[in-house]
Amino acid sequence: MFEDSHDHLDQKTRSTSFESLDTLIFRWKNGTFGEILDDWRWIFTYSKRYKGAILFYLVLGIISTTLGLVGSIAGKYMIDIITGYQVTKLWIMVVVMVGSSLFGLVIGNVLSRVTLKLQIYINNDIQSDIFDKIIDADWLAINQYSNGDVLNRFTGDVGTVSGNAISWLPTIIISIYQFFATLAVIMHYNTVMAILAFASAPFLLIVSRYVITKQREYSKKVREMSSQVMTFEVETFYNMDTIKSFGILGSYSRKLKEWQRKFKDISLDYNWFSIKTNVYMSLVGMLVEFTAFGYCLYLLWTHQITYGTMTLFLQQRGALAGAFGSVIGIIPAFLNSSVSAHRVRELVQLPKEVHIAESNDLDRYVADGFSVRMRDVDFGYVEGQHVITHSDMVARPGEIVALVGPSGEGKTTMIRMILGLIRPEKGEAVIQASDGTEIPMNAETRHLFAYVPQGNTIISGTIAENMRMAKEDATDEEIVEALKIACAWDFVKHMPDTYNCKIGERGRGFSEGQAQRIAIARAVLRDAPVLLLDEATSALDVTTERMVLRNIIQQRPNKTCIVTTHRPTVLNLCQRVYRIMSTKLTELSEEESSRMAMDF
Repeated sequence: MFEDSHDHLDQKTRSTSFESLDTLIFRWKNGTFGEILDDWRWIFTYSKRYKGAILFYLVLGIISTTLGLVGSIAGKYMIDIITGYQVTKLWIMVVVMVGSSLFGLVIGNVLSRVTLKLQIYINNDIQSDIFDKIIDADWLAINQYSNGDVLNRFTGDVGTVSGNAISWLPTIIISIYQFFATLAVIMHYNTVMAILAFASAPFLLIVSRYVITKQREYSKKVREMSSQVMTFEVETFYNMDTIKSFGILGSYSRKLKEWQRKFKDISLDYNWFSIKTNVYMSLVGMLVEFTAFGYCLYLLWTHQITYGTMTLFLQQRGALAGAFGSVIGIIPAFLNSSVSAHRVRELVQLPKEVHIAESNDLDRYVADGFSVRMRDVDFGYVEGQHVITHSDMVARPGEIVALVGPSGEGKTTMIRMILGLIRPEKGEAVIQASDGTEIPMNAETRHLFAYVPQGNTIISGTIAENMRMAKEDATDEEIVEALKIACAWDFVKHMPDTYNCKIGERGRGFSEGQAQRIAIARAVLRDAPVLLLDEATSALDVTTERMVLRNIIQQRPNKTCIVTTHRPTVLNLCQRVYRIMSTKLTELSEEESSRMAMDF
């Protein structure tokens, strides 16, 4: 997230590399190096799918490096020819130099293309797999992470992994090849010069470990702040209407400035640290460079080398240091990818939802409808703090069953349990077929339910696209019929393009009642045998609410309908009412239900 000037980039990379080497040594000593290897074994499960393309990348890289060396040697001889040391083979050298440069240009661009394609393929592969695993993660487990943190891992960390998954091993091999090939060329002409050319690298490696001590600390702070900032941004924009309605824009503006201040402080601290480090590294590098340059001048003065050889020495000295830096530079990339892979694997390794294959056997009983039953259920989100205790409930086909009670007492928790998002700590929550077969609520029974949650769940797109979320192959006639049942066709038919009319994000452009009716129509279109309405009619007027519920029951007489509500009109339509209070679910008598309806 922080950018240094181009002039300091190499020194910073070397600094990070040396500190990272210390980190690797430390991890080796304390026995945690195996975690890094585990992370990389996971990364290689993706990169090995493209081993042919990676091998092609490696071959091209070696060819490109070789052509670069050939071009430098040809340049040396051309300088010698021009300065009179050698007057033959000029045109051969010109052809070799131009040819190697052109081939290098072509190969460099091919490498760029291959690298980008591989990175995109691997990034898409990983994101696709991770997406499926996140979606299938246990509800309680995934909710331990904020949306911003999950999004940051899904995008940023996956990007880091995919960027290094294809290049890490080839880059090591190519850099090692470049290092030894360059060293061999310099040694061919002068052994002392080769030693001087290589001198800066190990020296910097030795002294840097005493200078670079905070690099990883800053990196950790950056990652943590990145997740926190993204969480703040996601929550702010998602809850924009609420923020506006409370008139607290100024408060959120101040919070943003506070995040910016923290970001600025870390940026400036990191920048100052980098400046001091880069100055130190630059001074050491300049010392070695001037020494090598002085030695070259001495050899030239004593006629031990030619101008061309001096140019080759100075050019390849930098190439040699660069190749060594590339090899060492792999270490922070190795560590960063390991850190990112570990963060992604935390999501991948979350407990999965329960899938009971036998649930699909219930499909043959759909026409008869299903009963929803809970027996002696206990549940709590936090250990030792129960939301529901010793509770029983039953909802049968053809019934509307209400769950009532004070806010926060557990009505939505009951809905989550019915959907199989959470499971009882004690007791059982099952779906029962007409022949008495019972299956515990799980991810596979969810296809038997249609659910309208609290709040606005409309997505951007057309009304038809929103509807087809519940049934992808729905016909236009089915969409219109569902809209009629939900009393939404009354206003949709007057809109431009009717059900093909565009809707803004979260139903922007529609009233709360209209958005609620579209959400109900979407659930109706699914035509599942069990319908769950979680305060789903709260924005409707009494007449519309009663009409919607009657239409739903008439659509499929054997439909089981469970609603959480505070509305007396709903209670009057219910065959059974359960009140949840003080963690206990209790069925109310008809007299108690009527009295409660009157008390609303």
